[in-house]
Amino acid sequence: MARRKSRSNSRPMKKPKLKLDTVFRCPFCQLENTVGCSFDKDLNIGEISCSICHAGYDTKLTPLTEPIDIYCEWIDECERVNRKY
Repeated sequence: MARRKSRSNSRPMKKPKLKLDTVFRCPFCQLENTVGCSFDKDLNIGEISCSICHAGYDTKLTPLTEPIDIYCEWIDECERVNRKY
């Protein structure tokens, strides 16, 4: 008796993980790819700043904080300040 032909062990292909941006547009000078983010793990501070106009923002880090999170906080803070005036 012959064995049944089995399927080859084809593994399902993994979807590539989408990478989040680490360089952003400055909300003040409106130039693309000028805002960079840096983390200070010792002090638990995340800093984001523009390399052209030197505008910046600092915030506390959590273990799950990514550069996009700091950028979004900065944009939210800018909008909050603009609404105040």
